[in-house]
Amino acid sequence: MPEFSPIRTSTAASERPRRAARFSLPEINVPLLIVLVLLVGYGLVVVYSAVSTDPDYSFSRQVMGVMLGCIAMAIVWAIDYRRLSDWTLPFLIINVVLILSPHLPVIGVTTMGATSWINIGMQIQPGEFAKVTVIMLDASIMAKYNGRLDDPIEYLKALGLMLVPFVCIMTQPDLGTGLVYLFIAAVSLVVGGARVKFLLVTLVAFIAMIVGVFALDELIKGSTGEYKLLKDYQRNRLFVFMNQDGSDTSDVGYNLQQAMVAIGSGGMFGQGYMQGSQHALGILPEAPTDFIFCVLAEELGFVGALALIGLYVALVVIGFRIALNAGDLFGLNIAMCIVGMWLFQVLENIGMTCGLMPITGIPLPFMSYGSSFMIVNFALVGLLGSIWAHRGSNTFGKR
Repeated sequence: MPEFSPIRTSTAASERPRRAARFSLPEINVPLLIVLVLLVGYGLVVVYSAVSTDPDYSFSRQVMGVMLGCIAMAIVWAIDYRRLSDWTLPFLIINVVLILSPHLPVIGVTTMGATSWINIGMQIQPGEFAKVTVIMLDASIMAKYNGRLDDPIEYLKALGLMLVPFVCIMTQPDLGTGLVYLFIAAVSLVVGGARVKFLLVTLVAFIAMIVGVFALDELIKGSTGEYKLLKDYQRNRLFVFMNQDGSDTSDVGYNLQQAMVAIGSGGMFGQGYMQGSQHALGILPEAPTDFIFCVLAEELGFVGALALIGLYVALVVIGFRIALNAGDLFGLNIAMCIVGMWLFQVLENIGMTCGLMPITGIPLPFMSYGSSFMIVNFALVGLLGSIWAHRGSNTFGKR
């Protein structure tokens, strides 16, 4: 594991960014903005088609999410992220308040068995907004160790703090978002310099815990006649993923079958924009959200899907370059967590529609319908922009 030492700057050098910030706009990363515009524009085109036959969704709401996202991005971009490196406790408190807020009476909203929304004149998903503060929390925790975490007690402390958001989100429960939190924590630990043996032990313990939960649930069913620890849809998703022979007739099995049919029917060039039969007839479930990739593949074919993947590759490469040019470990960790989270969501979402990953309900960045999700992704772009604008002369990319 490479060791990172703190970046040393002179007093004059440390004061220059603060003075410049008062009188000038932050430096713009043009390639990042170009890819962002292309991705968001592509997403709006596909979402417009996906919601055109479904009265439960509003395209204008998606556009509003983009507009609010642009404002959020500009605000975050203008902030000097380095001033937040010591905000571990505030970020922890913000995460707990945000994630548990749907449990508050009156404003909490339960949809499809999950209490993940609040209604404050408009419905928003606090767990989505917490992705930003989870990244900031994990990065601020690891920044204290200067790139080397080899004390087991300190590792357990760091891991315990990082698991707080996951425990909170599972009270809703929202397994998809919870997995995103866990992946962010894993990236932060790796980038922050945690010893490999600590990470391996944690991975083994996590796998053992999952196996234990399933085994214990089976014992509970044997004595009570029903499962208690896992919900039926969670078990069905894993069962469908492990048994894709087409014999499953549950909603989860049906959803996967229709998703694969939609992708396969697109062929090389697709059926034509707004001509997809699966979602137009209402056969493809959750087309604007979880299965937006199926809409794209059905209408625009392999070529359209490849174009989207190319844009994601460009986004990841640009984000990785920003991470390597970060002037401190805090910025490096933030950037890598953002890039890692996007990569995880893309692989999981596209993979689940193709039967390569379990269905988790994780949306596709900048493509899936959802104003909360869109605003959060724009804010993360703003964080990358802030890291780029405040990069130091002694960067990790030159080490």
